[in-house]
Amino acid sequence: MAQKPWGGRFKKGTHKLVEKFTASIDFDKRLYKEDIEGSIAHVKMLGKQGIISKQESQKIVKALEGIRGEIEKGKFPFKEELEDIHLNIEKRLIDKIGDIGGKLHTARSRNDQIALDERLYLRREISEILSMIKELAEDLLNLGEKNIEVIMPAYTHLQRAQPLLLSHYLLAHFEMLKRDRERYVDCLKRVNIMPLGAGAVAGTSFPIDREYVAELLNFPQVSRNSVDSISDRDFVLEFISISAILAMHLSRLSEEFILWSSKEFDFIDLGDEFTTGSSIMPQKRNPDVPELIRGKTGRVYGNLMALLTIMKGLPLSYNRDLQEDKEPMFDTVDTVKSSLQVLSEMMKHIKFKPENMRKALSKGFATATDLADYLARKGMPFRQAHEVTGKVVRYAEGKGRELTQLSISELKIFSNLFEEDVFDHITLEGSISSKKSYGGTAKENVLRMIQECKREIAKW
Repeated sequence: MAQKPWGGRFKKGTHKLVEKFTASIDFDKRLYKEDIEGSIAHVKMLGKQGIISKQESQKIVKALEGIRGEIEKGKFPFKEELEDIHLNIEKRLIDKIGDIGGKLHTARSRNDQIALDERLYLRREISEILSMIKELAEDLLNLGEKNIEVIMPAYTHLQRAQPLLLSHYLLAHFEMLKRDRERYVDCLKRVNIMPLGAGAVAGTSFPIDREYVAELLNFPQVSRNSVDSISDRDFVLEFISISAILAMHLSRLSEEFILWSSKEFDFIDLGDEFTTGSSIMPQKRNPDVPELIRGKTGRVYGNLMALLTIMKGLPLSYNRDLQEDKEPMFDTVDTVKSSLQVLSEMMKHIKFKPENMRKALSKGFATATDLADYLARKGMPFRQAHEVTGKVVRYAEGKGRELTQLSISELKIFSNLFEEDVFDHITLEGSISSKKSYGGTAKENVLRMIQECKREIAKW
């Protein structure tokens, strides 16, 4: 049994079951880069402040860099009895350079050490997620520009509603990603606060220089309350929360692709590379990739609820419950990044079927609102125009015809305001081109918005 760094107070050793139950090394070893980075900054500060000698500081730094190399080469002996990544690295350090290695932990606690590691980790991961969001957003813009002439049905209540440019539809998802990005950028402000120096709970009596450590680690702020610094994980909660919103947006986009790839819609072809087959039905081509993105969203939601539940009853300050924050955090990072990566790649292979989208608009009276707007522009109160149009739709439905298949004499049965020019307004192209209000689906609007989004994304 390994000697515990806190073992001086105990007569008996830790039970093996307790060692196994309390160990976190199986999952927190992925924080090794952050742990070593933070330790190097800390020990440089100790040397600068004369808390340890500069020679000792340099020796510890060199040894820590060597340990980092061992881990990266897969030669580091992780030990469960040493509980976590902090003690594993510290024990290896002492094995390499002797008692001097034990000076590394001067003026710090594992409590502020893990808070630092997690902030360093999330800062790096958020940066990578932001890059992935940008790539997916670029894919949406590229598809929108490429398919600017494609008209599709928009849906409300999953019923065909009005004609829409496919590009406009894709830009809706761009707007969601833009807000997701803004949330991550804003979250980064609260992640990017340096907690080291808070100690176990009350700070430290050593003459440390926290601002110097923050400068070495590129933190713009230093935490100002030692109790809060080590006891809260709201920055992790915020990260998982905004990741849950992002996952929801990815799930909704995936749901579109699932529906559109079905034979009932047949709007897109996902390609062989991003579909799978059935073990019993030879004809099947299943949209497993977007289905899994949709399904994995539940994992992110679960991670959020798990950590909220862990945190809700904790008295200040540190409690061992906080060890349970890492797996939800790690799983959220992995799930979001893999979903973004595979969805972005899938977008590059999607083939749209414009003829089928247009065919879907050939039934369902998608331009009925345009008919009502036509009457309203002629002076009829819109509520009355809505009622008249409803009667026209009922008449056409009874005849088995679409609005454009009615004659002007038939339309005049319902209102003398109808003239021959009405047919210019109730074609698909006429409907699209009339929606010139800011944010509408008129081609000129959408083209302008694509260029505006390109200028925005160039600054991301």
